[in-house]
Amino acid sequence: MTETTTEAAPSARGLDRGGYAWSIFEGGRDPYVILITIYIFMPYVAATMIGDPVEGQAVISRWQQWAGWAVMATAPFIGASIDKVGRRKGWLGLIVGLSVPLCAALWWAKPDGSGLSVAMTMLIAMTVQVLFAYNDILHNSLLVRAAGLHGAHRASGLALSLGNLFSVLALGFTAWAFALPGEVNWSWVPAQPLFGLDTSMHEHERVVAWLAAGLLLFGSLPLFLFTPDAPPTGVKLGRALAEGAADLWGMLKAVGRYRDAATFLGARMFFVDGMNGILVYAGVYAVGVMQWGALEMLAYGILLSIFAVLGGFVGRWLDAGVGPKRALQIELVASVIGLTGFLGMRPDQILFFWPHDAAAHGPIWDGPVFQTLPDVVFVLVGFLNAIFITAQYASSRTLLTRLTPPDQTGAFFGVYALSGVATAWLAPTLVNWGTEATGTQQGGMATLLLLLVIGLATLFFVKGGGRRIEGFGSA
Repeated sequence: MTETTTEAAPSARGLDRGGYAWSIFEGGRDPYVILITIYIFMPYVAATMIGDPVEGQAVISRWQQWAGWAVMATAPFIGASIDKVGRRKGWLGLIVGLSVPLCAALWWAKPDGSGLSVAMTMLIAMTVQVLFAYNDILHNSLLVRAAGLHGAHRASGLALSLGNLFSVLALGFTAWAFALPGEVNWSWVPAQPLFGLDTSMHEHERVVAWLAAGLLLFGSLPLFLFTPDAPPTGVKLGRALAEGAADLWGMLKAVGRYRDAATFLGARMFFVDGMNGILVYAGVYAVGVMQWGALEMLAYGILLSIFAVLGGFVGRWLDAGVGPKRALQIELVASVIGLTGFLGMRPDQILFFWPHDAAAHGPIWDGPVFQTLPDVVFVLVGFLNAIFITAQYASSRTLLTRLTPPDQTGAFFGVYALSGVATAWLAPTLVNWGTEATGTQQGGMATLLLLLVIGLATLFFVKGGGRRIEGFGSA
């Protein structure tokens, strides 16, 4: 397929409305992960609907394992085939059209059992999670058409910033409008939850389903209106999938001829899944181990989303200072330390070795959240993870460019995308096994250390990726 100069033209002056629309779409999409998967809704399911955070972590990880298998079996072929199909905004519209009502339906996951059952709630949430993976592929495939080759980095950076911004605003609004009212006597906070929400029915937690659905819907409208689509190719879907599978195999063979790049991509399959696992289960882990409620989780999500932005700068500074390979090793070590710190925390214990008696010490301040020293230390450990896990994403991309022949970047980044989904089932599987085998949330989370350590150890066999550009991987 030949692109015209206009369709992929760089913009020296910045983004046009198609590029901004593409970025706004990610701003509307990302709050689903923050509100539903990590900080608010899934912790509510574990602690309230299931009623036992340990069993909740086991149930959620089991369902996410199944979703991971579905993504692994389908997403790589969709990614390899999408250019052959041509127009994709129609497919993206179908995915958004399915995702919005499914996400909104999670509002009826009531704590008294009068609404959705746990099984139906998880089925809906995991269906949206699989659709989210397809959404990501189709959205990313429109980047060059939206912003041009020279504007792609601007649109990508803006999209990441908007994703964090919209997530923080959604968390902040939920706290102000629904969670803080009745809990604090602050003049700028409503006296009662807005719209008459009943906190005894956990409506201040369930309402995030409507927020996430609304942000996805309205955030997608500019893209469908202003972002240019690819031209039709006339290729039937079945043929496109078959040709995409052949191209995918060709990409794997091409990458396999460069030992260092292939070794790095193999390492990434493990460590990125471990880091994603830390993020995904952080909320469920916090409500169970630290016994936090909705207000603490809202504050935790806001703080960590803000610190995640800092991670992008840390990754850039480390890449420039020590080279992307060493930067990635530092980031992985920091993540191992952060996860280990999580495992050593309880309301009556700090980092394994320091017992804490809340009754003897009293609150460290009179605010509505994080009143004890273990709470504060847990948040600080979360900052460490947010910064270095985010930095890892930046350093990984930079390292691959140092190991990749310039004329084969498409193949290498195609496999790079594949490595992000090929083991999407692994972290949920390990967390599920660990939780059920030990009967503790700590046992489940500890299994993620294995993925981080395997990835870190494999990186030592990668040559290159220093401060200087030393050439490309071994053939």
